[in-house]
Amino acid sequence: MKKLFTLSLAILAFQFVQAQDSENKPKTPIGGRPNIPSDLNFEFGFNQLTNRPADLGIDFFGSRTFNVSYQFPINLFGKGSGFTLNPGIGVGSDKLEFNDNENLFINTSLGANSSKLVDVTDVYGENIIVKTNNFAANYFEVPIEIRYHLNKNNYSKSFRVSIGGKVGYLYEAHTKVKYESAAFDKRKIKDSQNYGLEKVRYAVSVKAGSPGFYVWGNFFLNDVWQAGRGPYATQASQVNFGLAVTVF
Repeated sequence: MKKLFTLSLAILAFQFVQAQDSENKPKTPIGGRPNIPSDLNFEFGFNQLTNRPADLGIDFFGSRTFNVSYQFPINLFGKGSGFTLNPGIGVGSDKLEFNDNENLFINTSLGANSSKLVDVTDVYGENIIVKTNNFAANYFEVPIEIRYHLNKNNYSKSFRVSIGGKVGYLYEAHTKVKYESAAFDKRKIKDSQNYGLEKVRYAVSVKAGSPGFYVWGNFFLNDVWQAGRGPYATQASQVNFGLAVTVF
């Protein structure tokens, strides 16, 4: 998450310099938002698993997603057609919070690059008070979409809808457990490894909204874990969705 935040600040600083160097730019209805022909998107939402076994329970509100992407428009079918192609780059961070104090640990019968669900009290002791217990996976992403603007004369003030997709590459995954106990006081344990996750993921994406705000959804087409390497040999895939703010 720290890497994601740092990258977001870097992109934001670059766009701020661009805005300062551009004079007499018209503003969109969001006050002070420069009309630069590109989008810096911050997406906030929830991360869920589909096609999962009943034993793989997750907490809805604890399973969240945060994505940052930078996209730029390319006119399709000529200027004023209403259509643009919007490629870009980005990073995504997905969290899963499992039920019953469970989290991912190496499946010793499968060895490295695998995982199973275990109650953290079975690992760190029964007499502990669990404060934080979640799993996070972080990806470099390449989104691309076809966007249709209802206002063909001024895309920067138009409601728009889009459909597209994105490809992500896993660069880091970890579990994080914070707990308190009489024996050890406060402990925080962060364990980074692959956990049997697929390195590459791909999704169909949909969006709808204004230049400043939109709703979004990602429907991933491949499994989260490699075949037979995840908890309960699950073939679960991901769906995430939420709200977004576009800075530029």
